[in-house]
Amino acid sequence: MDVKKIILLIGALAIAAVTAVMARNMFAGASAPTAAAAPVVEAAGPEVLVATRALPVGTIIDAEALRYQAWPKGLVQPAYFIKGAEGSVDPADLLGTVVRNEITAGQPLTQGALIKPGERGFLAAALGPGMRAVTVAVSTTSSVAGFVFPGDRVDLVLTQEVPGGGEGAPLKASETILRNVRVLATDQRTSAQDAEGKPQVKNISTVTLEATPKIAEKIAVAQTIGSLSLSLRSIADNTAELERAIAAGEVNVPEAEDPKAERRMLLEVASKPLDTNTTFTVGADVSRFQRSSVPAKAAQANGSAVDSSKIPAVTVHMGPSVRVARGNNVTVVPVGAK
Repeated sequence: MDVKKIILLIGALAIAAVTAVMARNMFAGASAPTAAAAPVVEAAGPEVLVATRALPVGTIIDAEALRYQAWPKGLVQPAYFIKGAEGSVDPADLLGTVVRNEITAGQPLTQGALIKPGERGFLAAALGPGMRAVTVAVSTTSSVAGFVFPGDRVDLVLTQEVPGGGEGAPLKASETILRNVRVLATDQRTSAQDAEGKPQVKNISTVTLEATPKIAEKIAVAQTIGSLSLSLRSIADNTAELERAIAAGEVNVPEAEDPKAERRMLLEVASKPLDTNTTFTVGADVSRFQRSSVPAKAAQANGSAVDSSKIPAVTVHMGPSVRVARGNNVTVVPVGAK
């Protein structure tokens, strides 16, 4: 072999060996990068009063709606409620106040964002757009023994006696005429807590409700027909009501995934009083000795009414029967009887 080629080969092998050694030393000495956790920067500022959830206009403040939270010092405004500063308040002192302007979740409250009971325009601020306030008289039994508080949702049940046109006991009936009605105040209270912030249960004589103009008219008429009772609704009923409203086509479901549109839809269903799909119960549904229809006037063949006291008494038999009329004489014959 040529001496020059041998020298070139040995040189190439030497260079390759040196390169391999250097590469091994380089990778062996290098350590894996370490991920350092970023330090948690706490807000170096005073605590301000913020909303724990979205508070639309007309929301009645409860114990879970507000809390103090640290806020960056450079972003604190004089209009905020600052803890420990002049003009600061205890969140318990704001229970029962009403939101005047919409407040988003986590947003600081300003001095003019809430309106207190007794101030001018308080009840008007508690009402939603296009809504009215109407007051109904209640008793201990018809108001769920005082466990109905401002902000709750109730159904209105009308109980009445329908005499009809004939003799005999009147028809006793009870009907759910309205559903999902918001309670604005009980007596003159707009908060369920006492001065110490504790829940307070007491007998009430009046309840102020939020209703549409048409529903307010129905409530006014219902009070002249019979007695009204409140039926307290569960919070979980909002989900069932939403499903029913969607199935009935009463709400517009957003086609695209739009959280804001979905939230508006939920608020619309949750805050809307309803006077449709009402149910009723008559005395016969409760007791077999009560009527299932109103007493009707007896009529002659020519259609004129006659004195029901002159009609012979009719014995009512339980079970299937056949009515046999001979002039003014009516006989009820049980099926299968001889």
